[in-house]
Amino acid sequence: MPSGPPSSVRMQANLPDGALERQAPPAGEEIHLPGPTILPLATAVGITLIVIGTTINWIFTIVGGVITLYCVIRWVRDTRRDVDALPEEHRH
Repeated sequence: MPSGPPSSVRMQANLPDGALERQAPPAGEEIHLPGPTILPLATAVGITLIVIGTTINWIFTIVGGVITLYCVIRWVRDTRRDVDALPEEHRH
């Protein structure tokens, strides 16, 4: 068994002087993140009600279906609006 420092220490020892103090290069473009929304959670609740309704009562299925349909339509509409707001070079 070889004795000596762990491989991570050996890798750092091979870096040129000052390599650890270098700053990261500037970002080339702005990163777009969607805003916070409750729609994924509400969609999951709607789907859960659909599943529960298949075993308990059809009313749960209907309510869950309405919630799910509403949330998916809103989610798609919000996503389209976010994509339209992106700069032209980001659209595919």
